[in-house]
Order: sequence, then structure tokens, then C-alpha cells
Amino acid sequence: MGFIVSASVVFFDQLTKFLALDKLNYGISVPVFKNIFHLTLVRNTGIAFGLFKDSTIILIFISLIAVMFILRYWFLRKEKLDRLVKFSLFLILGGAIGNLIDRFRFGYVVDFLDFRVWPVFNVADSCITIGAVLIGLRILINQKQGLSGKQ
Repeated sequence: MGFIVSASVVFFDQLTKFLALDKLNYGISVPVFKNIFHLTLVRNTGIAFGLFKDSTIILIFISLIAVMFILRYWFLRKEKLDRLVKFSLFLILGGAIGNLIDRFRFGYVVDFLDFRVWPVFNVADSCITIGAVLIGLRILINQKQGLSGKQ
């Protein structure tokens, strides 16, 4: 089931990026909900918030290490992980692979979701963020249960 989650993320991410590349013009914002949500096609040569711009080779290397780490972690601990953590890891894995495909194909990541108060992002970024937040919540819940004596 986990790999289906990752494959679905990669498929949906690449499909939406294909459509964005086909239908949108670079840098031109198309309002979906004016001043709230726009579609704005940009080339992201870095990571979140414009960090590490023009570092494609380094970012490919880091992404490959992240993918290998997630796979290794899952294979070594899959029997001990709960469903939420497994789901979260496969969201992150799919997102990392989706953005890695872009870096290999184009030398940058295709971003197009623009909420005007946040840097432009894509489906892969969303899945990575959601997966990381879910894992963070699981850690907080486990710590709170440990402090209260509940298990």
C-alpha cells in the first residue's frame, strides 16, 4: 500500500506540472480566487524560500540521499512503524521523487501553486510538508503519552 501512495503522489505531481507547463506562461499569474489563490508558473532552482538557488547538483545529491534514507528506514523498521508514520514516509518519498524528476529533466523544480502569502509551490512540496507535519505530530503525541504514562 505504501508504494501506491508514493506512486500516486509522483503521478499527480507530474501530471499537474505537465498541465502547468502546457497551459501557463512563466511568471504570469492567473487568478483562481483573486488575491487568495493564483496559478503562477515559476522555475525553482533552489529549495523552499529561495534557499540554495542554482545548486541543482547538490540538491539532486541531497534528494537522492533522502530517498535512500527513507527507503532504508522503512525496510529496517516497517514492522515497528504505525500506519500514520508509514503513510507520512510514503508521502515524503513521493514528493521527493516528484521534485527529483524535475531536477533531472529541467535542472529546476516546476512550481505553480500560489497563495500569495507563501512562496509558490507544487503538489510534491505539499506532500513533503504534510508528511513531515504528520510525523512531527506523531512524535509530539508519543512524547505526551510517555510523560503521562499512557501507552
